[in-house]
Amino acid sequence: MLIGIVGNYGNNNQGDEAILQGILTQLESTYPINREDILVFTNRPQQTREKFGVQVESLYLKRKTAPMTLITTILNHKKVIQKLDLLIVGGGGILMDLYLNGLVLFGMYGKIAQWVKTPYVIYGTGAGPITTRKGKKILRSLVKHAKLITVRDKASKVLLQSIGIKQAIHVIADPAFYIPKPKQTVRSEGNRNIGITAVPYYHPNYWPTENRKKYLNYVTGMATNLDKLLEGNSQVHLHFFSTKHPEDTAVTKEIVKYMKHVEKCTIYDEDLDQEAILNKINEQDVIIGTRLHSLILALVARKPVIGVSYHHKVSDFMDEINCSNNMIPIDELHQKDDYFVSIYGKMKEEWKETKNRFELIFQGIRQQQPQGMDLLEDAFPSENVK
Repeated sequence: MLIGIVGNYGNNNQGDEAILQGILTQLESTYPINREDILVFTNRPQQTREKFGVQVESLYLKRKTAPMTLITTILNHKKVIQKLDLLIVGGGGILMDLYLNGLVLFGMYGKIAQWVKTPYVIYGTGAGPITTRKGKKILRSLVKHAKLITVRDKASKVLLQSIGIKQAIHVIADPAFYIPKPKQTVRSEGNRNIGITAVPYYHPNYWPTENRKKYLNYVTGMATNLDKLLEGNSQVHLHFFSTKHPEDTAVTKEIVKYMKHVEKCTIYDEDLDQEAILNKINEQDVIIGTRLHSLILALVARKPVIGVSYHHKVSDFMDEINCSNNMIPIDELHQKDDYFVSIYGKMKEEWKETKNRFELIFQGIRQQQPQGMDLLEDAFPSENVK
């Protein structure tokens, strides 16, 4: 049995690497396979092979022009995908046209699988934004021919239905929830460590389009809110880490430049893998996250979270776990300076109850939402896969 996985892997985004780790863990517990029976299409094949012990293929074979890249990749990958018993497309927020080239790429994988008659599934993905006619067309084609469709939140299901997907769409827990929990770290009740993740919102080094005003509003809004948090809580220390280094780290440094209380800030200027990030999160008492998977990994470590929503996937997630009161839209962050201190103050007043609440949230996600692998095994029992 040979199972392929394609997604946003090998791009130094540790949220996506956590998703891959979660999918691999689930596959090994569901099918009679080991890592050598799994092939991952990745942007950094050697790195992915060394890190996860899987077979690898390049996500795409780059040539001088985009059309030549597409044609060369199709010709090469037809032979590879034909050998697969099953192709998993996901997870992560890959069903969007904010970066249209990415959707074209994943749509290509769906087309190849159809041509060579290899079944494929959409697994634990997020959907949106989808704003272009071309994006909707590619997405409809990719999703409607899948043998199983699973998404990570209700909003993604609604969006897919709104563009004409008639097949059953199942909402499952994000695969990253299935990575192992770190060993428990005992923290003193009097010492509050707060972890922070940032994102290059509308920065030209990361965002499709630059908007200097929005970027500065965000950076200064983070700075003033974090200063206010420190002024109201003398025992708090802030720990900045990145799930995508060095892009996020550069933004972190800009935020701290605008802060007054830099003596209470530590920046981890290093490329941490998802295991190191999880261990770093485990040393904190609370996580203030802009990156979605910093929030998800915080829940894996049973840590309370405050979300800064730079993308609807963050607000969708906070709604999904009934924590919308702990979420600030990123475009509003500069309008007030007491968002963080207010939310954290309520957490601190009932600290024991706060910790218990987030433990229950994590357990609820694992218990109430069907595990994607149960649905996958029903659709593709190992003895029936080609």
